[in-house]
Amino acid sequence: PQKTSFHRSQTLGYKNGFAFSRLPTVGIGGERLYVNQLSQAELDELSRRPMLTYRQAKQAPPSGFIPAHVAFDKKILKFDAYFQEDVPLSAEEHYRIRQVAIYYYLEDDSMSVIEPVVQNSGLLQGKLIRRHRVPKNDGGDHYHWKDLNRGMNITMYGRMYRIVDCDPFTQVFLESQGIELNPPEKMVFDPYTELRRMPMHKYVTPSDFDQLKQFLTYDKQVLRFYAMWDDTDSIFGENRPYIIHYYLADDTVEVREVYKKNDGRDPFPILIKRQRLPKTFVDKKKTFPSCVLEISDQEVLEWYTAKDFAVGKSTTLLGRTFFIYDCDEFTRNFYRDKFGITDFQPVEIKKKPLEEVPQVIPPYNGFGVLEDSLQNCFSLLPKPPRKDVIKMLENDHRVLRYQVALESPNPEDRKRRFILSYFLSNDMISIYEPPVRNSGIIGGKYLGKTRVAKPGSTTENVMYYEPSDLTIGSTIEVFGHRFVITDADEYVLNYMESNAESFPMATLQSLRDHFRPRQVLKETAKSDIPMLGTSDQEMDELIVQVQEEMKLHKYLNNKSIQEAFLQCDKDGSGILDKAKFLALCDSLSVPTNSFLVNKLIDLCSCGEDKINYCDFLRAFPC
Repeated sequence: PQKTSFHRSQTLGYKNGFAFSRLPTVGIGGERLYVNQLSQAELDELSRRPMLTYRQAKQAPPSGFIPAHVAFDKKILKFDAYFQEDVPLSAEEHYRIRQVAIYYYLEDDSMSVIEPVVQNSGLLQGKLIRRHRVPKNDGGDHYHWKDLNRGMNITMYGRMYRIVDCDPFTQVFLESQGIELNPPEKMVFDPYTELRRMPMHKYVTPSDFDQLKQFLTYDKQVLRFYAMWDDTDSIFGENRPYIIHYYLADDTVEVREVYKKNDGRDPFPILIKRQRLPKTFVDKKKTFPSCVLEISDQEVLEWYTAKDFAVGKSTTLLGRTFFIYDCDEFTRNFYRDKFGITDFQPVEIKKKPLEEVPQVIPPYNGFGVLEDSLQNCFSLLPKPPRKDVIKMLENDHRVLRYQVALESPNPEDRKRRFILSYFLSNDMISIYEPPVRNSGIIGGKYLGKTRVAKPGSTTENVMYYEPSDLTIGSTIEVFGHRFVITDADEYVLNYMESNAESFPMATLQSLRDHFRPRQVLKETAKSDIPMLGTSDQEMDELIVQVQEEMKLHKYLNNKSIQEAFLQCDKDGSGILDKAKFLALCDSLSVPTNSFLVNKLIDLCSCGEDKINYCDFLRAFPC
């Protein structure tokens, strides 16, 4: 016969996902090939004679090995299970049943537990145990598929699962491995979930009242009452007017607010939306959560009707008591025809007079200017206090400067000197401390420009320091620190003398007495008669002036000063070096920078570098 098919037969096939080769059964032209027929290569192999060897014969190669991850790839055992979870904080359920699926992966003996996700369940569902080898006990053993069966409990990480059934593949696999499976069990469902799925039984008794007839009869007919809500007993409470609407079509009530111009309230007209309002409730338990649940007919014995509203009476609606003082003309006609009521005399509402609450101003806390801080007590948006512009223009750049000393129990602070500046344009005071080398104190601004109140001032009666209070020797208190005025600029005296009518005579006289010795020395220096020497009378007058000035420095101890000078003069000559003399004065806090003290030191000088301290100590008598 003639051949019509010249292709070769397929020798490559697949079985269970694996490729394998096979011998052809049909040759070219469709002739049948016998399976046991030997190929030419096999005949050549048989014709070879074995060579003579002196070693062990070669063993045949082992059959093909298939690893587990290839043999069991994508083969998974599935078991249906559930576990019970306690619910301690619920009055409706004491435990919860959660259904899960246990997956066992044959390729690497790993397991995972997955719970189907339920929408709006409020539980963390999904993958409960990730895929890994689950430990069986503390000995290091892991769960194997031989340990799994239907109708058994398995504990993983402290939680016990009940296996009730498996899928067909799992059943066939386990039976093929010689495992006898237990009979399947029914899946247990969550009782609370099943209870929620059951429809609620409602027992509604049909009513004889025809609501449709009421709607058709009283549609668009509304009773209007004018009422007041007295809330003055509460904090920030007041009498507020309201309008009560009663809709005859469905017995609903609405309460609307009455707004006036510029009353400061948001335009939210409805206080109580249109609804049926309960009048009497059914006796219920105290634990009933009525604040979060809607009120149903089963919880109300009686609803508000048109009979419950009358002029001159109070009505409580949802906890608020409204006093009805008037109604409109349609409401009067309805009550006259329906209930036979003829007394509709409106009640006059008298407003309670507002109690005047006195404004209590808190004490000054020390921050900022007192007038500026006081504006916070009068307005939410404080305005800056008014300034005297004319005074600022007239006294611009006019500053009175004084030298002050700090009163302090520390001897280091008593040596400190400050410059007090009084600004006439705005009555502010600033204090500056000149830096002194090697004093250990950083100089600079001690007090910024501010108005300083006198001790004992209050917010109602504020008294600030004025130029008349700044006399030589006076003490001023600045925020808890006391300063003594020891010196002043000549401009202070010149300004006060030019405006003598604005300052008391005592202030002006204290400055004149303080500057008189300087003026005498200046006049003497300007005179044509040369000073060849100093008379004893002039020395005595200067010592008296120094004594008067030293009375202002109460911290000086004259006895200790004399003892220190006598101890320093070891040879008893009465003369000391000028450098040693000045160092000793600084250690004793003697104000050597004073003009009178410097003049006395010059008069006591013996040459350029010697000082006769005996005449100097006459200014410090014991």
